[in-house]
Amino acid sequence: MLKGINPLLNADVLQALRAMGHGDDLIIADTNFPSDSVARQTVLGKVLRIDATAADVVKAVLSLYPLDTFVNDAAARMEIVGKPNEIPPVQKEVQKEIDAAEGKPWPMISIERYAFYERSKKAYCVIQTGERRFYGCFAFRKGVVPPDAE
Repeated sequence: MLKGINPLLNADVLQALRAMGHGDDLIIADTNFPSDSVARQTVLGKVLRIDATAADVVKAVLSLYPLDTFVNDAAARMEIVGKPNEIPPVQKEVQKEIDAAEGKPWPMISIERYAFYERSKKAYCVIQTGERRFYGCFAFRKGVVPPDAE
């Protein structure tokens, strides 16, 4: 155990988050997402796992991971097929965690299912969660940590 670090963040996840640079994408996916096959195409090349809900994983990750302020798609959700404007409860819960981490409203953009798969294949890594509800899939673009004030 480490003090001040969410215990859901295992060593493999911490290493990946630390290795990522500005502009790299992180995918947080539900249990139904083809995480293993997609992750093989990512920079990391293997799937990471955290067995918790999507909202709990997002909360843990965003406690350390800065979102990119230079783009409008730093936080994204997979659209429901045939209902792109519908926001299911799992996505509402994740939106609350994003807003809390950023200290302000930070609306997610929506991405069509197959476009989400393509973005995922180009990501740095995929974290598969224990989330069993459908459409618990999210993409987060890494921002920067500013220098300390002098």
